[in-house]
Amino acid sequence: MEWRPDEQGLQQVLQLLKDSQSPNTVTQRAVQQKLEQLNQFPDFNNYLIFVLTRLKTEDEPTRSLSGLILKNNVKAHYQNFPPTVADFIKQECLNSIGDPSPLIRATIGILITTIASKGELQTWPELLPQLCNLLNSEDYNTCEGSFGALQKICEDSSELLDSDALNRPLNIMIPKFLQFFKHCSPKIRSHAVACVNQFIIGRAQALMDNIDTFIESLFALATDEDSEVRKNVCRALVMLLEVRIDRLIPHMHSIIQYMLQRTQDPDENVALEACEFWLTLAEQPVCKEMLSGHLVQLIPILVQGMKYSEIDIILLKGDVEEDEAVPDSDQDIKPRFHKSRTVTLQHEGGEGEEGEDIDDEDDDDDDDTLSDWNLRKCSAAALDVLANVFRDELLPHLLPLLKGLLFHPDWVVKESGILVLGAIAEGCMTGMVQYLPELIPHLIQCLCDKKALVRSIACWTLSRYAHWVVSQPPDSFLKPLMTELLKRILDGNKRVQEAACSAFATLEEEACTELVPYLSFILDTLVFAFGKYQHKNLLILYDAIGTLADSVGHHLNQQEFIQKLMPPLISKWNELKDEDKDLFPLLECLSSVATALQSGFLPYCEPVYQRCVTLVQKTLAQAMMYNQQPDQYEAPDKDFMIVALDLLSGLAEGLGGHVEQLVARSNIMTLLFQCMQDTMPEVRQSSFALLGDLTKACFPHVKPCIAEFMPILGLNLNPEFISVCNNATWAIGEIAMQMGADMQPYVGVVLPHLVEIINRPNTPKTLLENTAITIGRLGFVCPQEVAPQLQQFIRPWCTSLRNIRDNEEKDSAFRGICVMIGVNPAGVVQDFIFFCDAVASWVTPKDDLRDMFYKILHGFKEQVGEENWQQFSEQFPPLLKERLSACYGV
Repeated sequence: MEWRPDEQGLQQVLQLLKDSQSPNTVTQRAVQQKLEQLNQFPDFNNYLIFVLTRLKTEDEPTRSLSGLILKNNVKAHYQNFPPTVADFIKQECLNSIGDPSPLIRATIGILITTIASKGELQTWPELLPQLCNLLNSEDYNTCEGSFGALQKICEDSSELLDSDALNRPLNIMIPKFLQFFKHCSPKIRSHAVACVNQFIIGRAQALMDNIDTFIESLFALATDEDSEVRKNVCRALVMLLEVRIDRLIPHMHSIIQYMLQRTQDPDENVALEACEFWLTLAEQPVCKEMLSGHLVQLIPILVQGMKYSEIDIILLKGDVEEDEAVPDSDQDIKPRFHKSRTVTLQHEGGEGEEGEDIDDEDDDDDDDTLSDWNLRKCSAAALDVLANVFRDELLPHLLPLLKGLLFHPDWVVKESGILVLGAIAEGCMTGMVQYLPELIPHLIQCLCDKKALVRSIACWTLSRYAHWVVSQPPDSFLKPLMTELLKRILDGNKRVQEAACSAFATLEEEACTELVPYLSFILDTLVFAFGKYQHKNLLILYDAIGTLADSVGHHLNQQEFIQKLMPPLISKWNELKDEDKDLFPLLECLSSVATALQSGFLPYCEPVYQRCVTLVQKTLAQAMMYNQQPDQYEAPDKDFMIVALDLLSGLAEGLGGHVEQLVARSNIMTLLFQCMQDTMPEVRQSSFALLGDLTKACFPHVKPCIAEFMPILGLNLNPEFISVCNNATWAIGEIAMQMGADMQPYVGVVLPHLVEIINRPNTPKTLLENTAITIGRLGFVCPQEVAPQLQQFIRPWCTSLRNIRDNEEKDSAFRGICVMIGVNPAGVVQDFIFFCDAVASWVTPKDDLRDMFYKILHGFKEQVGEENWQQFSEQFPPLLKERLSACYGV
């Protein structure tokens, strides 16, 4: 017996569908309740599919809506559908896939792929063969509907389709899809290419077996009149460039010619897909030889693509000059991610490097409210990566264009020229230097342009040249640039405020203490902006203040500056509730300020410290409740805890011994014990940073916990989580220096891991350095335990510390090595040249350390005798020879 709807039931369902299209929220709520009631009836879903596939008297939107409600039900509780209902739905889908209405066909396609992805590909064996069969139908609608459904299945289940679980259906499907590349209907051709495209990145075997046919068929579609087909062809070629470049190289010349045309396609979606080709090609080793001859055509095309389109300008409200009084809506604000604390060391000739394991965020986002990827962004990104490949060879193709752009009367053209200049800053810096003395003043002038979009892009481009600006005498460029940027921070346009604030943060990082003479003026501006900014830019302003504190350090610790800066920060701090995510950037900012102000922060530290402890406590409590009853409680946002731990680190670092009374009056050590065992790596990472900072600041409070803490630290010496491992290693070294000989029982827990890490290939530099320091420190306090292992780590130990600047950490580590060589001189003999090189990396060791070096070098020389020493020192590079003879007389 086939299922038939009951007339009254059908009317109820139709009424529901009509109501659900009403904009009234009360009606909407009633609809939701009604839906939940109806879902209690097993055959409610039969009514829904019936309306979708059979009720041709109803209008299409209502029928489609019925299908979408059914799709949501399938998603939520398909496993509870009675078999008869499930079979009826499946049958109806396949019978009606050729519905005359494109909307209904598409809805059925969505429904089919939703059922399929509920694990039904295995239990609906006739689905794929039937859909593939229906492709042969003479009826266009049936063919198109089946292809639409297949395309959605290929998108949702590509991995499953290429597995043994289903008996490898792709062996039949891919050759079948390839036949349809020649179909007379553009919609069908487009589906066919899109289906095959799903299997390129996964390198499905069935596709690899037909790869040459696929590529030939793509070439045949190169000049298709349909833009959707051209878009899919471009997408295919971009992906093939990543996975099968070997197959494209023989045709590369013509592919490049084709992509040059497509990057100028009148349809922007096609042009965008084609423009991705240059981005992908730039990552391939063959890029340079393949593209050299084509730059003369490519560069003008990319530059042309970097102009705002008319629609961009409308969306960006390009004609609105002043909007600073308009409040931000919530969707204007992108979620931001807190970058947890990683302990790094200072290097020769530069500041401490960012931990390489953490990707630096890209600063190329010059217009991120349109955060949709578009042709302008893609063209700029492509020019940026190509500048990094070709370096100054790009300039002969660009400079003639740039002149015309930068001084163009039309602001849209001029704006794109400024963007071009920023995009090539990294790759072509060497070649650009000779033009910068003229260009920078022109760009500074553009900061006053009457168009907001020109002012904002000028901020970004100038920030890309900040490094050069700072290298010149301050009065020539730094001072004028800073003066103008500070005015832009107070611009009437929110986009300009944002760009200026970000650019100023970059300038601060480059200029560091060069800014000290202007601090009063800078703080006046930033504090004034506090009263002026809407929500989104306030968050960027915190960042600029934090970066300023990082850059000028203790120079900020002056009464006049503290009185300007602290009141507005503290009043924001008091305004925000504990569950407000705006606390993140504010806590980060305060962490930098506390570290810079040191004792100057004392008057403010108590409430800040207390609140951080509370945030950690609240988060831990919520996590515990959630773990016990996940259905009753929400999972906490652990970022609150991470940021709070990092601010506590900043306080401990800035206040040093003054933090002692705060720690004494709180349960932070108990909380820290829990945080160190958290499942989330970032929480552990920040806990170990705080542990190290507390060890330095107030060890008496840490000492009673050492027996409990050390095993946890040992467990976290796992280089899979680089930053966690790095901070744990650093904390162990700090603890060793405080514990002295009492460290002895714990050496066995940690040393084997540290020796393994220092010998691992491809370990990031930061981690190697911290590991070496900690091994040296352990050897300093427990030489008898560590020295026997000397031979296993001395070579990587020496090479990883030779580039570190002279500092306390390096000092204690080298003392450790010297003491260990005293205990086990044989352990260093084979690698003595590395030790000599490491010793020579010291610029000004303390006198007693220098004596230790002297004794070891001369002792070795006496041990081997003059003649052997001569032979040995012949292997030294000349510079090393000179340094050792000048400093140590060997």
